[in-house]
Amino acid sequence: MTTDTSFDAEVTAKAAESGANASARFRERMAEAGGRTGVVDTARVDYLASKVVKSLNDIIIEDKVSYAEYNALKAWLIKVGEDGEWPLFLDVWLEHSVEEVASEHREGSKGTIEGPYYIEGSPELAWDGTIPMREDEPGNPLVFAGQVRAVDGTPLSGAKVELWHADDLGFYSQFAPGLPEWNLRGTWIANEDGRYEIHTLRPAPYQIPTDGACGQLIAAAGWHAWRPAHLHFKISAPGYELITTQLYFPGDPHNDDDIASAVKPELMLDPTDNPDGEGFRVVYDFVLDPES
Repeated sequence: MTTDTSFDAEVTAKAAESGANASARFRERMAEAGGRTGVVDTARVDYLASKVVKSLNDIIIEDKVSYAEYNALKAWLIKVGEDGEWPLFLDVWLEHSVEEVASEHREGSKGTIEGPYYIEGSPELAWDGTIPMREDEPGNPLVFAGQVRAVDGTPLSGAKVELWHADDLGFYSQFAPGLPEWNLRGTWIANEDGRYEIHTLRPAPYQIPTDGACGQLIAAAGWHAWRPAHLHFKISAPGYELITTQLYFPGDPHNDDDIASAVKPELMLDPTDNPDGEGFRVVYDFVLDPES
C-alpha cells in the first residue's frame, strides 16, 4: 500500500493554518473587547499566580527535574508561542476545568468547552433550515431536532441555536484554507414553540493539529491526538444564560479518552435511522437557566 504524500502535505498545511488562524482570531476578539480580560483584582492575580508558580516549583523539587528537562520545557514553551498554538494548548488541556467552574451552578442543560473555532454572526436560518455547505459536501445526512425551553418548562420562542462543526476531514471554515466562509456554520431561530429542526451532516472524528508544539508534546508523552465526532452549539435567549456545549455520538472509540477531556454522559446523543429519508435523526432538547 502506498501513501499519498501530497494529500498528507495538504492536510498538514491546513492544520498549521488552522492553528495560526485560531491565535489570530483570539487576538481579534480581545481587541474588540478593548483588551479587557475581566481580571483586574490585584489580590486575585497575586493569589493565583503565586499558586501556579509554587505548584511548578513543588513539582521540580518533588520529581527532581533535571536541567536537561528544564531546558527542554523552556524550548517547548517558546515553540508553542512561535507556532501560534497557545489557544490550541489552553483549549485542549485546561478549558474543560474552567468550564466546569463556570457552569457548576446550572440546573439546565450541561455545557462543555467552546474550543478555538467559534465564529459569531453565522447566517440566520428558519427554525427548520439547512446548514450552509458545499454542493458535494461529504458525510451522512443528519436531522437534528428538539426544543429550547426554560428550566420551568416554558418554551423559548425565538431562541437562537448556533451550530458549527468540522467537515469530513476535521477542518473548520474560516480557519482552514479552501473552505467557503460559512461552511457548516449556521444560526437557527426557534419557532413559537421553541422548536428547531436542523438539517446538516454527521461529522467525523478528527485529530487536533500535530504539526506544531502541541503535537510535539503529544508524541513525547505517548498520547493520542483524537477528538471524538462532535457538534458545537451555542444556545441563547433574552433573559437566560447562554449555553456553550458539544454533543457526541455513541460508539466513538475516543468518547472515553477525548484529548480535550470535554465529553460528559449528559452530552451523548441517541441517533436513529431517519424515517423520512436517508441518514440519521437525533432529538435533543436544550434547557436554559434564567440569568441571575
